[in-house]
Amino acid sequence: MDERQALASFGALSQETRLQIVRMLVVAGPDGMAAGTIAEELEVSPSNVSFHLKELDRAGLISQQRESRSIIYTANYDALGGLVRFLMEDCCAGHPEICAPAAEVAACCAPAGGKAQ
Repeated sequence: MDERQALASFGALSQETRLQIVRMLVVAGPDGMAAGTIAEELEVSPSNVSFHLKELDRAGLISQQRESRSIIYTANYDALGGLVRFLMEDCCAGHPEICAPAAEVAACCAPAGGKAQ
């Protein structure tokens, strides 16, 4: 991830509703959530959620897929992981023990035999 993309991502995440949406979609996993369900969970109007989903999509942090009459939104784990890697790429100044807690958190989401999504 380059600096321009990181800035777009941070800009999208720097609003309370959008941050809540991304966190909800991360928890929802690959099944994602419909826009209406997101609006209900956050207790905001569908038009408000639509606006925020558009901003998150533009930043590349979420993906969408049509299923019948609904649009299902999912977290873009590659983009979110890229954002974390961007923050950590120059970490530690030669002292890897400083970054160990962050690496442990990232490892908590790793599948049994592989890397985190």
